[in-house]
Amino acid sequence: MAEPSGSKRIMRPGDEAPTGTPGTDEVVCPECEGAGELIGKPCIACNGTGMVNRRPENRESA
Repeated sequence: MAEPSGSKRIMRPGDEAPTGTPGTDEVVCPECEGAGELIGKPCIACNGTGMVNRRPENRESA
């Protein structure tokens, strides 16, 4: 699927892949536990959003 012109997929430092990448899910940031900040400053892993994109660790076959 083509991206609209001028758009970029921005990755947060804690992301394993850009948003919308097949096979990834948005999950609670493991560094700040979803708070978006650590010691009163924005979390650097999630850029203060409290969420990161990760590949699921446990995939069970059906």
